[in-house]
Amino acid sequence: MRVAIYARVSTNGTNGNGRGEQDPENQLIALREWCSRSGHEIFHEYVDRKSGGKGRNGRPEFDRLFDDAHKRLFDLVLVWSLDRFSREGMVPTIGHLQRLDAAGAKFHSYTEPMLSTDNETIRNIVLAVMSSLAKQQRERHVERVNAGLDRARKHGTKSGKPIGRNPTPPGVKQAIKADLAAGLGTRAASRKFGVGIGTIGRIRKEMTK
Repeated sequence: MRVAIYARVSTNGTNGNGRGEQDPENQLIALREWCSRSGHEIFHEYVDRKSGGKGRNGRPEFDRLFDDAHKRLFDLVLVWSLDRFSREGMVPTIGHLQRLDAAGAKFHSYTEPMLSTDNETIRNIVLAVMSSLAKQQRERHVERVNAGLDRARKHGTKSGKPIGRNPTPPGVKQAIKADLAAGLGTRAASRKFGVGIGTIGRIRKEMTK
């Protein structure tokens, strides 16, 4: 089996847990040894070295990982833990796992084997449970947004101020991206989230940048 190792290494002296950058290097050693013990071939190591202050755009190797996954260049993504793969929250994370699955690549967390999808026995259970949790999170986001819009409309009516087009809240945008990544169509996403088709189109374009 061809394995892609992914790691995120902080360059500000820590790896996010205050124990310094040596930990990520030790993690890579452990991941390589796991591949060796399992008889797997390491296709490539994708390592993002970033400062704690950078956002999603500071992960070029993460993007490269998905480009290569869609080219079917490897069969499994190996990480130390799920939070080293993504800290974007449940909805975007399940979207990433679904994208890997659609590309034919499995996922294995070294320290959390119960969250891995390379075990056929638990794969469908893991994805189903995480998808359910992500769906509930998306629904809560939408409910909060709709409640906020209702309050804004009522306030605008009382004050005489018209309610114009509001920007899509970050939480809803993330939920839309996750659903689009999972294969939801533009019109279906528009109906589900109550936003215009043009807005869905703009969000879809953002995902390809």
